[in-house]
Amino acid sequence: MNLVGKKETMEEKNERKSLENNEKSVVITNQDESNNKITYRGWKVMPFIIGNETFEKLGTIGTLANLLVYLTTVFNLDSITATNIINIFNGSASLSTLLGAFLCDTYFGRFKTLGFCTVASFLGLLTIQLTAAIKTMHPPQCGNSSTICEGPNAGQMTFLLAGFALLIVGAAGIRPCNLAFGADQFNPNTESGKKGINSFFNWYFFTFTFAQMVSLSLIVYIQSNVSWAVGLGIPAGLMLFSCVVYYLGSKSYVKVKATGSPVTSIVQVVVVSFKKRGLNLPDQDPLLSLFDYMPPHSINSKLPHTCQFRFLDKAAIVTPQDHINQDGSASDPWNLCSIQQVEELKCLLRVIPIWLSGIVYYVALVQQNTMLVFQALQSDRQLFHSNFQIPAASYTIFTMLSLTIWIPIYDRKVVPLLQRVTKKEGGFTLLQRMGIGMFISILCMIVSGIVEEQRRTMALTKPLGIMPRKGAISSMSGSWLIPQLALAGLSEAFTLVGQVEFYYKQFPENMRSLAGSLFFCGLAGSSYLSSLLISVIHKVTQKSATGNWLPQDLNKGRLDYFYFIIAGVGVINLCYFIVCAKWYKYKGVGDGNNDNSSSIELDHVSKKYERSVNGV
Repeated sequence: MNLVGKKETMEEKNERKSLENNEKSVVITNQDESNNKITYRGWKVMPFIIGNETFEKLGTIGTLANLLVYLTTVFNLDSITATNIINIFNGSASLSTLLGAFLCDTYFGRFKTLGFCTVASFLGLLTIQLTAAIKTMHPPQCGNSSTICEGPNAGQMTFLLAGFALLIVGAAGIRPCNLAFGADQFNPNTESGKKGINSFFNWYFFTFTFAQMVSLSLIVYIQSNVSWAVGLGIPAGLMLFSCVVYYLGSKSYVKVKATGSPVTSIVQVVVVSFKKRGLNLPDQDPLLSLFDYMPPHSINSKLPHTCQFRFLDKAAIVTPQDHINQDGSASDPWNLCSIQQVEELKCLLRVIPIWLSGIVYYVALVQQNTMLVFQALQSDRQLFHSNFQIPAASYTIFTMLSLTIWIPIYDRKVVPLLQRVTKKEGGFTLLQRMGIGMFISILCMIVSGIVEEQRRTMALTKPLGIMPRKGAISSMSGSWLIPQLALAGLSEAFTLVGQVEFYYKQFPENMRSLAGSLFFCGLAGSSYLSSLLISVIHKVTQKSATGNWLPQDLNKGRLDYFYFIIAGVGVINLCYFIVCAKWYKYKGVGDGNNDNSSSIELDHVSKKYERSVNGV
């Protein structure tokens, strides 16, 4: 009995110690009150979490994939207005993740945030479905011979935008929280828990791929060829089922409570460095020193001192007015910050120039989800000369296929070969990998312009027919759009996946939710920039001698010129990125060595996490 009792005590002690070291000050519910042990149910709750994820993705992707066609054919919006609405919606949904991650970390925790936002997404999808199901909620259908169609009235447009707003609320919480919540269900201190986390990320990536395939094929086909009311009703129904599945497992989840946001530390460094802006740095005044303190339960790795952004070092200058507690911490963190806090802020500031280049880069890829749909609508979409037509929105599936096919080839074949040559982990450095993707995106836009010029020429010389409000349908096969889509997927595999990995590595450990939000904010900036560029080109060329480049009928415009302009902007952005990459100092590398290979490596689980986030 004594031996058994001793063994149980040791287990409890080890459990408390591992929680203290690995989860630090995080408070977790769903634990046994009698012995204060957390009950990790792992795979027992995965049917609820993975089920929720699968149906949530089927719901949202099933609606958003074909939304551009819905706005132009059912709501009778012109192509420019519809494209701008989609870009602004995508941008707002991505930007909202910054607020969602902050509220989750600071106030609500992942369980409540995901639950609330899943319901909001369902209400958003239901609202959009009602605009198709109720005749009075959308404009009357245009006749085949109509050149001018009645657009939506104020009430119809308001109801539609309300659905978009609810989807933005849903994206704010789901995108930054879903992966982390699933990983919370496994004990990170055991081998089985680590394997479970790895398998969870594999399953998550699989469910996303599955949802994309089903949405871009079956659901899009039903929407385009059967009924919009049914085609939009299916995603709404799937989302409702996702809500039910999520809450069925509510009593079994491990729920990490909100413990505060790392933004506070960032603000403290900015405020204190401003307060002490008049002080000299220690190398200028030998009587001064920097406050070097590392909290004992911090999850962050110790960072070496660097000389970039030296003005921030003043926040760590110890003056006679500063008081130190017995445990070594500052008594007033709003008057004295540690050099560790300063270096953590420097990590964030170093990433910003790289992040800005990513915004411009993704503008090229945005066109493969918007303008390409209009290209496909005015191309020959017949499959093998049959009566079956591939839905225009379904062509974007080739981007996803290119990405998913290349990633395992790159990991299994290319990386080992490159490692022998470059002697670097991953073959390329992260910044080199991102630069390669940016170069491929430039090729993507050049190919897009060439293909569009050919499509337009064949539409004017060898048309297949006339499309209402759109103009002649080109005899060029829609299959010629696949090369640019394949290049877009290849570019994403290098740059977007590399971006997520870069943010994950280069941010302090307690800022990784902020890192994920920053990634989505970059996508938001790209959507806004794309919308602005389209509006400017549309207005400027409308009054030019050559005519509008982006009219309703692409055959009367010069979309190829628009693509070539984006390619030119991409060249300038690539040069800017190269300059930033040469200046960049990797996290954890002191001033004496800026080895781009970096000694900080991602494990297999982290890589799966980053690839999965890329598709959210």
